[in-house]
Amino acid sequence: MTDAPDAPHAPHAPHAPRNRTRDLTQIAVFAGIVAALGVVPAITIPGPGVPITLQTLGVMLAGAVLGSKRGFSALLLFDVLVLAGLPLLAGGRGGLAVLASPTVGYFIGFPIAAFAVGWLVERFGNPFRILPGIVSTVVGGVFVLYIPGIIGVALMAKIGFGAAALSALAFLPGDLAKAVIAALIARGVHKAYPGLIQDRGHRRAEATETSAAPAVDA
Repeated sequence: MTDAPDAPHAPHAPHAPRNRTRDLTQIAVFAGIVAALGVVPAITIPGPGVPITLQTLGVMLAGAVLGSKRGFSALLLFDVLVLAGLPLLAGGRGGLAVLASPTVGYFIGFPIAAFAVGWLVERFGNPFRILPGIVSTVVGGVFVLYIPGIIGVALMAKIGFGAAALSALAFLPGDLAKAVIAALIARGVHKAYPGLIQDRGHRRAEATETSAAPAVDA
C-alpha cells in the first residue's frame, strides 16, 4: 500500500527529456527556416531603407505552428545569431550594425510578433482553423510587428512617426498575402501533426493538475 501513491508519477518521468529535446529541435528548425528565407533576394523600395523580404513569412509561421513561447524562442535564437555576426538577414546582413540601421525595429520585433501570433492562435485558433489563423497572423505578424518597426524607422532615419507609418504602407499588401500563406501552411502542418500547440485553457488545466499532484502523496 505504501507504493501505491508513486504510481501516478511514474509515466511522466521518461517523457520530460524527450519533450524538451523536441521543443529545442523545433525552435532550431524554425530559426533555420527564417534564415533560409533570407536567401531570397530582398526587394529594395524607395524610402527610408527597409527592404521587402520573405523573412516575415517565417516569423508568422513560427508563431502559428509552434505557439507563443517556442515561436518567440525561435526568433530570439535567430536574432542572437544575427547579432553574433552570422549573415542571416536578407542581403547577407548580420552583426551589431543591424542595431544602427532603419530595420532595427522590425528586427527587434521579430520575436514579439511570433509570440503575438502564437498567443492569438492558442487563445482563438486551436484547433487551428483558417479564418482565426489568418486573423492571428495578420494581427500578430503584421500590425504588432509594424509598431516597433515604425518606431525604429522614425528614430534611425530621423523622420517623423507619421512619415515612418506611411512608409510601412508599401509593405502592407505583401505582408497581408504572407499572412494568408502562413495560415494556409500552418493549417496543413497542424492537420498532419495535431497537438503541436495546446490552447491556453488546456495549459491552465495541466498546471492545476500538476500543482494538485503532491496532495496524493499526503
